[in-house]
Amino acid sequence: MAQAFAAEGYGVWVTDVDRSQIAALPEGIRGDVVDASDEAAMAGLFDRIAAEWGGLDVLCANAGIKGPTSAIEDMDLGAWHQCLAVNLDGAMIAAKYGARLMKPAGEGVMIFTSSTSGLYGTPFRAPYVAAKWGVIGLMKTVAMELGPFGIRANAICPGSVNGPRIDRVIEAEAEAKGMTPEAVRQGYASGTALKRLSDPEDVAAMAVFLASPAARMVSGQALAVDGMTYNVDP
Repeated sequence: MAQAFAAEGYGVWVTDVDRSQIAALPEGIRGDVVDASDEAAMAGLFDRIAAEWGGLDVLCANAGIKGPTSAIEDMDLGAWHQCLAVNLDGAMIAAKYGARLMKPAGEGVMIFTSSTSGLYGTPFRAPYVAAKWGVIGLMKTVAMELGPFGIRANAICPGSVNGPRIDRVIEAEAEAKGMTPEAVRQGYASGTALKRLSDPEDVAAMAVFLASPAARMVSGQALAVDGMTYNVDP
């Protein structure tokens, strides 16, 4: 997403809890080490954005963790809370402080990352699913509240996206189900109409579109980027 927006000429400012990711950012992309679920740290981030940029055109509330992979009867409450703190509380905090910058300008775009798990359940992923459903509800409420101020809000719902994160999810799910990672991955791909996983560029392209004038009447929508998933239990 950061690279796609930079390629379109946007100034980009990203956050991560992983210092190595921030240190490796391409030239021209600003980055801070910030925990999205830490409200004080996020408030400080938005203060810096306001001081240096004077405002904010697009907010991508994209921070997330996979959370525990567990049968519901074995669910650890602490792991449940941590998953919701990052995936749902983090999105709310970003929207809270993003709105404070966008409302005075009378325009802006908020893009939340939900998931196809936010459109239906996924076995063994209860906290992640609950958080991603919550993100869609949050987005729709934000779209209603902020629409009169010229601010649009939408949610992208990726399916399984190639990369290290889905590799970890697949490994955990394979262990929980007593399957091989290869079998789980194939199940994910075969459960889509296009028979393949998405790439990060597919999600980034949707984000850039939603931020563009071409999407000026698109608000309050949860948009899947998943190759049409129809079987969520590989």
